[in-house]
Amino acid sequence: MLNIWGVMLFIRMSWIVGQAGIVLSCVIVLMATVVTTITGLSTSAIATNGFVRGGGAYYLISRSLGPEFGGSIGLIFAFANAVAVAMYVVGFAETVVELLVSVDCIMTDEINDIRIVGTITVILLLGISVAGMEWEAKAQIFLLVVLITAIFNYFIGSFIPLQSKESQGFFGYDSGIMMENMGPDFRGTESFFSVFAIFFPAATGILAGANISGDLSDPQLAIPRGTLLAILITGIVYLGVAISTGSCIVRDATGNDNDTHSAQIMANCTDAACKFGYDFSSCKSDKGLYNCRYGLQNDFQVMSIVSGFGPIITAGIFSATLSSALASLVSAPKVFQALCKDNIYPGLEMFAKGYGKNNEPLRGYILTFCIALAFILIAQLNVIAPIISNFFLASYALINFSVFHASLANSPGWRPSFKYYNMWVSLAGAVLCCVVMFVINWWAALMTNVIVMGLYIYVSYKKPDVNWGSSTQALTYHQALTHSLHLSSVEDHIKNFRPQCLVMTGYPNSRPALLHLVHAFTKNVGLMICGHVRTVSNQRQLSNDQTRYQRWLMKNETKAFYTPVFAEDIREGTQYLLQAAGLGRLRPNTLVIGFKNDWKDGDMMNVETYIQMIHDAFDYQYGAVVLRLKEGLDVSHISEQGCLTKQFLGPTEKSPQMLNVADQRLLDASQLFKRKQGKGTVDVWWLFDDGGLTLLIPYLLTNKKKWNDCKIRVFIGGKINRIDHDRRAMATLLSKFRIDFSDINVLGDINTKPKKENVTAFEEMIEPYRLKEDDMEQDTAEALKASEPWRITDNELELYRAKTNRQIRLNELLKEHSSTANLIVMSMPLARKGAVSSALYMSWLETLSKDLPPLLLVRGNHQSVLTFYS
Repeated sequence: MLNIWGVMLFIRMSWIVGQAGIVLSCVIVLMATVVTTITGLSTSAIATNGFVRGGGAYYLISRSLGPEFGGSIGLIFAFANAVAVAMYVVGFAETVVELLVSVDCIMTDEINDIRIVGTITVILLLGISVAGMEWEAKAQIFLLVVLITAIFNYFIGSFIPLQSKESQGFFGYDSGIMMENMGPDFRGTESFFSVFAIFFPAATGILAGANISGDLSDPQLAIPRGTLLAILITGIVYLGVAISTGSCIVRDATGNDNDTHSAQIMANCTDAACKFGYDFSSCKSDKGLYNCRYGLQNDFQVMSIVSGFGPIITAGIFSATLSSALASLVSAPKVFQALCKDNIYPGLEMFAKGYGKNNEPLRGYILTFCIALAFILIAQLNVIAPIISNFFLASYALINFSVFHASLANSPGWRPSFKYYNMWVSLAGAVLCCVVMFVINWWAALMTNVIVMGLYIYVSYKKPDVNWGSSTQALTYHQALTHSLHLSSVEDHIKNFRPQCLVMTGYPNSRPALLHLVHAFTKNVGLMICGHVRTVSNQRQLSNDQTRYQRWLMKNETKAFYTPVFAEDIREGTQYLLQAAGLGRLRPNTLVIGFKNDWKDGDMMNVETYIQMIHDAFDYQYGAVVLRLKEGLDVSHISEQGCLTKQFLGPTEKSPQMLNVADQRLLDASQLFKRKQGKGTVDVWWLFDDGGLTLLIPYLLTNKKKWNDCKIRVFIGGKINRIDHDRRAMATLLSKFRIDFSDINVLGDINTKPKKENVTAFEEMIEPYRLKEDDMEQDTAEALKASEPWRITDNELELYRAKTNRQIRLNELLKEHSSTANLIVMSMPLARKGAVSSALYMSWLETLSKDLPPLLLVRGNHQSVLTFYS
């Protein structure tokens, strides 16, 4: 109540009635009361939805809407409270200077005297605030008693008209005066909304209780009850003062007892004062200029004249202004301290420190004092008030919006014990606050919104590491769930196909090249899930790793999900992921794995498992993609030695150490796709029609910023006598697919026999893996094949001789045409499941891809992913 009555009650309410008239003054009061009542209901709802700590409006908004809105409004609200200190102190100083003028004790001039008195006052208030909340609370109770006494003193005085006060415009209650003051009489540059802007700060004290929520014994009970009762009582008093002053005081008076008129000229006098025998026309000119010193329009201290005992009104003004200034001086540092503790804005941590048993923000007090002192030097109440109005309205708009937002999100955590709120009323309150902001002063409102959005964007970009369970998170979940369900009700269409990749990275930082390359063509286009099969069961560790590595992905700006599973072996785990990863339509359609560079060095049953994973992908209607780098992909052993850089693994890892040459090359290669690719080519060897995935991935890749300097070159097989025809046909096809390319190469010699030395090298490579059934008994051969199914039979080798020669020949052509490419994307050869042994198929892949630039072997599931049609 102290904060709402504030400076406006005694020294501006009468002036507002003089400008706007009784009717519009009541409208102004009611408009402000509607805004504050809706905001009070919203505040009560938020305040009763869990424990409220210190920080007031900032705490309420930040914990409801998240750090982005909370951080931006926290700064603005703290600043508004600091400026409010200046407004209240200037109101106090204005009254003191009026008293000095009345006894002819001006020090310099009125404006500078307001500055001097205001500076001394704010220093004294700072001392009281620093002394602690106990002193402030005691001071507030005393000031409340004085203020209520002053209000009663005014109303009692309004019923006791004295002849000595008539020359100053006070004649007691009169219907003629009331009717004359019923309509507006705006003067100078004033208008309805400019007067509303000056009055509105009178309604901004409704968060005084919430601002000191950390000091309340039961904030969930005290904030709703105290806030709403204060709005009701103060609203009634403002309306009462507006009607009372407009009914007993004229707008203009000279203060001269000799300004009476004779009966002869009474017929020419039309003002309400005329029937009381006074003519105040001497201070009015024909040009509408007014030099009157008294009356509603001219004397800010007119309520002192009306009151039963003038000094009590002066004491009430002092009480109202000083109590409001004190409340704001306490509120601003506490809001700022709460904001700084959350560490949303770097560099402000120093203001988070508290002192004493009550954790008083002394540094915040000094900052608030400096801001208040700067605005006190303006020394004009009508200039300071509209500045505050915009900032408070912005705060109120966000409080109302946060209640609407929380209700809309329908989170189970939103269950305030205060039930008398409505989400649509809160939304209307938020809209009303924004409309009033722009109506009061459109450029100031625009500037306020720009500041709020600027701070919002900054916090969104910085992404502070906080989790407050905000309604923003709840609504995001609600929208994601709704859209996922809606998406699942719509059949897939070829035009909307996008590669959604299940990438078997293990830990996301184990195979960075795989991660970066896939992210390059799925970012903002398709889903990416980093799959990890764990063979050691530890549910707690699994959960902790999921949280840790998901945060790692976000920190490294990788739009992907980390999904670990527990399984007996990697194939079983991959099958789990192939079947269950994703949600509805947001599920993978392409399996991406790294090439098994060390396949010849380990247990061949691991190769059997590896090849079966590829077959499983096709069985589950997935496409399959295999990436090979000469240096390899797995850097986890470097990580375990603590050698990987911090930017790669995060702040918990060890510092880089010296690496051997092989590991250094591996580490350099792991960052290959993270860098900007210079001018070069992405060579597409489209040898089989797999539905178009082999073409789509390079197209998506070269549309990204890091790859847009690379041109697509297309290689296809053909006959030597049809090269030009095949090139034109492919160019026509690519243009229909709307895929840009720089060149098309038709390979007429693709079916030529490979070089003898390369065939010999292939035979030497597969020699350890052959079954050689002709050299043993049939039963022995069958038993060996059953126990080691990866072995290559003589029959199989002969049956697939042509396919073997093709892989050898393709490697020769790749070295000839694409040895300088940034990336090669090639159709992956297929082998019938169970018909081709794992060792032979792995030998094909090894032969095809060895000694080449980064190679991506791609095979779709034969469902079309490209279309001609719009």
